[in-house]
Amino acid sequence: MILTTTPSLDGKAIKAYKGIVVGEAILGTNIFRDLFAGIRDIVGGRSGAYEKEMGKARQIALQELEQRAVELGANAVVGVDLDYEVIGKEGSMMMVSASGTAVVI
Repeated sequence: MILTTTPSLDGKAIKAYKGIVVGEAILGTNIFRDLFAGIRDIVGGRSGAYEKEMGKARQIALQELEQRAVELGANAVVGVDLDYEVIGKEGSMMMVSASGTAVVI
């Protein structure tokens, strides 16, 4: 399965458009990670815990997107867009949404 942010694939013709596919991942954050991230924000530096969780959520969203494309009979997804949102009470959860157009090349 080819996933790309571009609207087409160089050297490949799109034979069929199968429809829009979406994958989402919503992950809760851990109270201890929040505490250490808050301290890190005060003293500066990167928050490895949040970066790890964001990567995990992105991977889940892209896997769901790919699975839905396969279910439609596609072998590629073009125009992939990733969106990140903080949701829940006091921003206690984060959501990654991946969307694109499932196609046959």
